[in-house]
Amino acid sequence: MERDVQYVGQSTAFLDAVERASRAAPMRRPVLVIGERGTGKELVAERLHRLSPRWGEPLITLNCAAMPETLIEAELFGHEQGAFTGATRARAGRFEEADKGTLFLDELATLSTGAQERLLRAVEYGEVTRIGSSRPIKVDVRIVAATNEDLPRLAAEGRFRADLLDRLSFEVITLPPLRVREGDIHVLAEYFGRRMATELGWEAWPGFAEMALRAMEDHQWPGNVRELRNVVERAVYRWDDWERPIAHMVFDPFDSPWKPALAPRADHAAPAAAPSTAAAAPPGTLEQVTDLRAAVDAHEKAIVEHALGRHRYNQRQTAKALGLSYDQLRHCLRKHGLGDKAG
Repeated sequence: MERDVQYVGQSTAFLDAVERASRAAPMRRPVLVIGERGTGKELVAERLHRLSPRWGEPLITLNCAAMPETLIEAELFGHEQGAFTGATRARAGRFEEADKGTLFLDELATLSTGAQERLLRAVEYGEVTRIGSSRPIKVDVRIVAATNEDLPRLAAEGRFRADLLDRLSFEVITLPPLRVREGDIHVLAEYFGRRMATELGWEAWPGFAEMALRAMEDHQWPGNVRELRNVVERAVYRWDDWERPIAHMVFDPFDSPWKPALAPRADHAAPAAAPSTAAAAPPGTLEQVTDLRAAVDAHEKAIVEHALGRHRYNQRQTAKALGLSYDQLRHCLRKHGLGDKAG
């Protein structure tokens, strides 16, 4: 499992999780890694292996969700020739491949009931039996498992074996989502941005404009660090002028005025709403307004800043996009102190 990203971050929540992984690494006991998609569960699994006495032995990975239920047990425990249709030769499973090393089971919650039962025996007794064989094979494997599911809840509902959960939860490391990692969004954005600029051969790193930093800070990042990396690298690659700070971020790469529209179903067809020329402000925002003129000016400034970034500081294109004359835009830039940002 090779990763081209490193541990980058400074928030307490993130550093605590890394420290927990470092402390658990020398142990032979199983570890569960819990976290939303994109939080770095694979990196923690690799850290647990590399900092353990098993670092020179194999680190074998299996994404349990990527395997059909009919094949997952054969993939984990191996099979003998003729054990089932298509088994033309004997094959060692992931447990045997990981002997003396670490087996990383990603998407653990998707394992079938049968696979959970066999996994429990392998963890408890340190032996596996290939499908089609009656001879158990001794293995010395450290289990690291990851999921984004609430395993105790699944166990209470009977959808995950409680006894297996007990065996695997010697240590549980829960990774914080990016939205609660205070200060890490800027740190990660700089890291990924500089790497992308180097890849593109830029002569210098211009950084991000204030409006772009605000937009990243306000975004909820459902895809966490993986999503942030895509957004930042896309913004850098689409930015043409490395001498100006990057000012335009595209959070949804599928957002386009020409994207295909879903045809309405006949039984749920509803009259189309009249197009709106401006997005309505959230009710909570309206209730917080105590100075109308300042609120209007701040909103106007944010709109102009966004349009400038979108059009790479080209004032004539920005004016056209906003329905303004060139002179009107210039007046607006001076009014909000944006003249230096838009040459």
